[in-house]
Amino acid sequence: MADVDALVTRLNALGIRTAPVEHAPVENNEQWAEALKTAELPSKHVLTKTLVFKPKQPKADPIAPIMVVIKETTAASSKAIGAELKFKDLRLASEDVLRDVFQTARGSVSPFALGQVAQEHIGNVRVVVDKALLDDGVQLGFHPLDSSKTVFIDGAALTRYIASVPGLEHVVEMDLAAAAAAAPAAATAAAPRAAKKPAAAAKPEEPAGMTKPGIQTRKSENFSKWYQEVVLESEMLSHYNVSGCYILRPRAHFVWEQIQEFFGAGIKAMGVRNCYFPMFVSSQVLEREKDHIEGFAPEVAWVTKAGSKDLNEHLAIRPTSETVMYPYFGDWIRSHRDLPLRLNQWCSVVRWEFKNPQPFLRTREFLWQEGHCAYFSKEQAMAEARAVLTLYRRVYEELLAVPVIEGEKSEKEKFAGGVTTTTVEGFIPETGRGIQGGTSHYLGQNFSRMFNVVVEDPAPSAGAERPKLFVHQTSWGLSTRTIGVMVMLHSDDKGLVLPPRVAETQVVIIPCGLQAKTTDAERSRVNDACLAAEARLRKAGIRVETDLRDIYTPGFKFNHWELRGVPLRLEIGPKDISRDQVTLVRRDTFARESVAMGSMEETVSLAMVKMQGEMLAKARKAMDERVKVVLRWEDFVPALNSKCLALIPWCEREECEEQIKTRSTRDVMADEPEDEREPSMGAKSLCLPYAQPQDPPIVHGETKCAQCGQNALRYALFGRSY
Repeated sequence: MADVDALVTRLNALGIRTAPVEHAPVENNEQWAEALKTAELPSKHVLTKTLVFKPKQPKADPIAPIMVVIKETTAASSKAIGAELKFKDLRLASEDVLRDVFQTARGSVSPFALGQVAQEHIGNVRVVVDKALLDDGVQLGFHPLDSSKTVFIDGAALTRYIASVPGLEHVVEMDLAAAAAAAPAAATAAAPRAAKKPAAAAKPEEPAGMTKPGIQTRKSENFSKWYQEVVLESEMLSHYNVSGCYILRPRAHFVWEQIQEFFGAGIKAMGVRNCYFPMFVSSQVLEREKDHIEGFAPEVAWVTKAGSKDLNEHLAIRPTSETVMYPYFGDWIRSHRDLPLRLNQWCSVVRWEFKNPQPFLRTREFLWQEGHCAYFSKEQAMAEARAVLTLYRRVYEELLAVPVIEGEKSEKEKFAGGVTTTTVEGFIPETGRGIQGGTSHYLGQNFSRMFNVVVEDPAPSAGAERPKLFVHQTSWGLSTRTIGVMVMLHSDDKGLVLPPRVAETQVVIIPCGLQAKTTDAERSRVNDACLAAEARLRKAGIRVETDLRDIYTPGFKFNHWELRGVPLRLEIGPKDISRDQVTLVRRDTFARESVAMGSMEETVSLAMVKMQGEMLAKARKAMDERVKVVLRWEDFVPALNSKCLALIPWCEREECEEQIKTRSTRDVMADEPEDEREPSMGAKSLCLPYAQPQDPPIVHGETKCAQCGQNALRYALFGRSY
């Protein structure tokens, strides 16, 4: 039911003072006029009618309803309105459209219903306002979302309210009485109209006030296709002529640069230094650690020729760099005084063997950083592995506004050749799947034994020969997969949504309110105001652009920059200049606010901080609601099918983990077919979270594994995953 009090409060906040007049519920304008006969009304007023039309459109196009606000006594020519908006065959919208789009019913429709339109629809709504309603001094009667009440506001207040609706882009003023009078004459002039058709074909492709959405697929309907469209249409990447490889365009690479800067500062503070090793690995070196390379063997790409000549020894292109770097650790580390050795390199790696590439998530070549360090003791190495994991969490949460869960991998899922793998795990609510975000490994002495990285014991027993001690090692890596996780989590049906901290352009300034009749002097005044605002924001350290392209409408520009994920939009028009203000619009919520020009820099900066925090809070809430504690097997698969992750008491046995994957796959397959294009249907262990549930806690010797019934050791996070 409509909240009239909330509407009145909103009107008051806009400086529109009005009190509803109560009367009997009405169904049409005749009943409305009759019901108001006994009420105390403004001396100069008119009643209005609000009509909603639906144009003829291709079935695949999103619905584009047209709201017409007009005097009660004026006829509305659907043909004239359609001609103005470049739509055909306008028909009055059905009750379903009024209910589903405007959340209202016939008899209660008014411009105030615009405030109830969901953000996914509001960008497609067109509003036509009768110019006759904008006369000074005339009070206009509207239903405030309820046909048993009436409010009176003037034309300026009507304009102010419509302008305050977040995301509403298409508003047109028309002389509807003149249009209705001209329609019959136009109908009899078929021949002249036919003669003008060639001229109509020469008009620009973009009709005034209309934009074509860049994303054709809804996130909720086909997530995989939607994701592909977003990363391509937003200019994050482009296809390349080698399957599984993509071009990172500047918008995406800028995000990676911000990650490099943030993470690089963090590891340098820990004493890590950057280096670079060649990408080629000899087959002899690669085969030295068979246990380690076994997991990568199917993915290794080999160079076998130089020109037309076969190479004497085949060279692998690094899938990771343990076997590349560690032979040289043995040369460089001669004494415990050479420890710790802390190195990191930013590079690309190649992993070849897979069928279905996914941009950022699964590509044959990708960018990453990999750290490789050597320590004297296990405790030092483990402390570093956890410190790096904390930095990974901060990259996701502080830069990308993506919440993650920290924990350890199971024996089955840990890094090949390592002792312990720590991980941060993300979650995509729309698919209910987890995704590995970054890993930090304690390698123990496995690789130092293989590559003979030793030091002498600095404190041997008295009189004893100094024994050789193998060093303890770590490795850790974070890749451009981070960008894909961010895009999947935050973006919407309008395109990319970027957190302000990693957006290449944080603010776009768009001149508005310019029409064909606007003078060159007025146009220059608005453009100059936009450029002045840009200069001020740039001086304040804000990454900003101004879109002065005069061949496009503001609505087209809104769509253009929304598709590309720019966090904030500033609109500046003649009215804003006269009021010494700008209008600020957020990309994630489309919330609008007026900002005083004098405090613009501070307000914009605070808006970005607020947006960054609210994006993380929203994503964390969605994740927390979908991570369920599951104590019984019969509740496990239903939780997965509800697009949740499951925290179960677990025995931590590899045999049990295989059974969980098999049983959860079989249970699902009884209901739906496996799709090779989608991630595995069976559940796998994502991590053993460091933050263990306490309701109920694990009681050793009493709590049983949810799958096999043996004693549980810890809660484990299971789920379907990418």
